[in-house]
Amino acid sequence: MGNCVICGTPADGPICSSHEQDVLFEFHGSSPEQLTPGRFYKGTVDGFADFGVFIDIGDRVTGLLHKSELDSRLESLDWDQGDTVYVEVIGVRDNGNIDLSWSIRQSEREFRGKLIQDGTDVHLPNEDAESEEPETEEPETEGSSAADDSESDSNDDSASESTSEPKSEPTPERTSDPSATTDGSGNAVGSATVSAQTEIPERVTVETLGDRVGDRVRIEGEIVSTSQTSGPTVFELRDETAVVDCAAFKEAGVRAYPEVDTGDIARLTGEVELRNNELQVETEQLDALTEEEKTTVEDRLAQALEDEARPADVDLLGDDSAVEAIRDDIRDAAGAIRRAVIESRPIIVRHNANAEGYVAGAAIEHAVLPLVRDEHARSDAQYHYFDRRPLEDGFYDMEDATKDATIMLDNRERHEEKLPLFVLVDAGSTVESSDGLSLLDIYGAPHVVVDTHYPDTDVADTADSVVNPYLGESGDDVTVGVLGANVAAHVNADVRDDVSHLPAVSYWEDTPSEYVELADDAGYDENHVTALREAVALEAYYQSYEDKRELITDLLFEHEKRDLAEHVSEQFRTKLENELDTAEPNLTVRGANGVTFTVLDTDAYTHRFDFPSTAVLLDALHRHDMTGQAGSQNVTLGLAEDEVHIRSDGDINVRDIADSVRDRAPEAGIVPVGTKDGKFEFLRGERNEALDAVIEAVSAELN
Repeated sequence: MGNCVICGTPADGPICSSHEQDVLFEFHGSSPEQLTPGRFYKGTVDGFADFGVFIDIGDRVTGLLHKSELDSRLESLDWDQGDTVYVEVIGVRDNGNIDLSWSIRQSEREFRGKLIQDGTDVHLPNEDAESEEPETEEPETEGSSAADDSESDSNDDSASESTSEPKSEPTPERTSDPSATTDGSGNAVGSATVSAQTEIPERVTVETLGDRVGDRVRIEGEIVSTSQTSGPTVFELRDETAVVDCAAFKEAGVRAYPEVDTGDIARLTGEVELRNNELQVETEQLDALTEEEKTTVEDRLAQALEDEARPADVDLLGDDSAVEAIRDDIRDAAGAIRRAVIESRPIIVRHNANAEGYVAGAAIEHAVLPLVRDEHARSDAQYHYFDRRPLEDGFYDMEDATKDATIMLDNRERHEEKLPLFVLVDAGSTVESSDGLSLLDIYGAPHVVVDTHYPDTDVADTADSVVNPYLGESGDDVTVGVLGANVAAHVNADVRDDVSHLPAVSYWEDTPSEYVELADDAGYDENHVTALREAVALEAYYQSYEDKRELITDLLFEHEKRDLAEHVSEQFRTKLENELDTAEPNLTVRGANGVTFTVLDTDAYTHRFDFPSTAVLLDALHRHDMTGQAGSQNVTLGLAEDEVHIRSDGDINVRDIADSVRDRAPEAGIVPVGTKDGKFEFLRGERNEALDAVIEAVSAELN
């Protein structure tokens, strides 16, 4: 028995089962059967094939990372033979073949430690070291010890960058015994003579550290995250300019400077180094500041944050009066997103899983990712500080919120992350989202709403910022793609030209001329805009539960990949036309009070588990107006087993007519869902009564 190096609980070895996936394993065994599925291993690229990448795990076994397990296309990998990579073992077959999966963590220091696996035995890296005392009398520093324990794979690369002179401890850490060196917490380590550097270096900003590699510096700011590895403790420190990782070492797997917590304002002294081409400060001393010192730094951070977070008032995309009416709301939402980036707060974009939601969510993603990369020295920061997750039906319900809350609380507990900023796109304005948003409020997780759904009273008011054209008194003809692109242009003015074609992509018909011209100026003619819209709609259906960033990026932002959009849109048209051909002969038409109702039994006359979805099919049917009578108002109804979807020329708000429907079918258990062009849910046994009640109530409302 031993204790887990991360949480300290009793464990059968150096790591407990709940933290086994938090550490990196270096395999020194000799057979595939010794590998443990679910663990992450350090590997070396051995070769490439059409179907994947061969990875050497240790010196004696090789596994296959199949292309289906990659987060991007095989040809887009920037790996070369011999490169060090990090993979998860997902299975070992009876014939000895090893199945691997890609790890989002592609830097050793992104794991919370490293363990050595000899066969089936697991131990700390320092247990491999020779037991005899070193011959030199020069002291080890905290920074160099950390590197020895946790960065062994980069020693060769970093050796030429390290200074040959020993680092000495600052004055506060000297002991009265001249033969003892302290560890940064007052504990004596080693037996070398201290050569104290009493001079405190001048304060520098994080953004200048790239020019100070090898220098001893002092930085001041907020500790925005802390992670414990099997070697050093890694602190992320943010000042008024940027964020940098700082490694501090006490002893293997033991928290250095436990008195300094995430959120503290601190002063750090150390040497600037490059590890795996990423900046890192090897910490000599770290102190939480006194109240007076803290106030000075906090004021400096707050002023810089305010100056940087508030976006410049860039030109809106197109001369659109409805968008102009909510210009300030757009700037406020963009400012909240920019502030989250600067504060090292993760950003989670939750968007409707349809074409419009994907266009708007991808626009915001395209604006935020460069800011995240600029803010953080870590090469994989964009995967840690930004995520985009589709939403079914455009509602943020308790199921969605519970999943998000579970992930964010786990990340806060295990990695001391800040609670994320949630950006609700094409969702968050109606009561269906109120319970989910309330759960976020309980935990104090901020959220922004960018939506075009007709808002229910007080629901959107719970957000920190709301962008909704109905709040500007003019929301009928604005798509969420228009709003998302405008927010993106305010978040990051550098991407304005990149997103200028997206408003046109988000319209299925009657695209305003100003957005058609914007797309044309950006090199997207009408045919290609149509292809993009159709391609994104198809991929939105197949990615409804999990987003793949690269595919949507290729579709919407890569000019040279136009053939991709054409190829996917052709599949969209084929599938949609086949479904329309199936549906049209089975439509029924009913008239009531001058209103034409086109009804499709979606359970009986659609392929329910393939594209298009009910929503896409009904939208297409209503646009085609196959059976509408001249001079009448047209309503399309999609009748399922226990719900009826409404598409109307008059934008029927199901909330407004819910009581009328209930009165006409009191036994049907009528429940309105959504607002304009929403749906009614009912009891299956009252299906015919519910349909009649909806038709009567809608016709009365339109007359």
